[in-house]
Amino acid sequence: MQVAMLRAINVAGGNMVAMADLRGMLEELGFTDVKSLLQSGNLVFSSDRRSGDALERLLETETSKQLKVSCDYFIRTADEWAKVVAQNPFTKDAEHDPGHLVAMFLKAAASPKAVKSLEAAIKGPETVRAKGQQLYIVYPDGIGRSKLTNALIEKHLGTQGTGRNWNTVLKLAALVKQ
Repeated sequence: MQVAMLRAINVAGGNMVAMADLRGMLEELGFTDVKSLLQSGNLVFSSDRRSGDALERLLETETSKQLKVSCDYFIRTADEWAKVVAQNPFTKDAEHDPGHLVAMFLKAAASPKAVKSLEAAIKGPETVRAKGQQLYIVYPDGIGRSKLTNALIEKHLGTQGTGRNWNTVLKLAALVKQ
């Protein structure tokens, strides 16, 4: 099983795509056990053919071609997803306030120097920790008004990312196990 997260679809009325259309596209491409979660681009599926970067590129190309939507995919295997959950450095926040804990999935792992640069740029109460291709972020006052935006994160880390709150991470973990 694999988890695919699409970046910037069905947000603020932009890049609208129905989850049924995404599921159908994956099934047409030969993927099996295709499931979606929420309307913000979260898919779980099985694939023997491809993984990693090649799979991301295939799905980005096909989504653009078939659904006329340009978006980035971030793919993790079931084992990688289990590690995302197990390596969470903010276990107390995950337990007491999971809606304010975000796992940001990155295209490439951030260097320690880049993470330090990001930490220095934080002007609010947010806290970040990097683990491989994930960045864990606690937004104690919520994400909506935070100055720690995706644009700022990507500028300092030098790679793209897409975030999911901890509740969604756990719901996807449950789907992967089914």
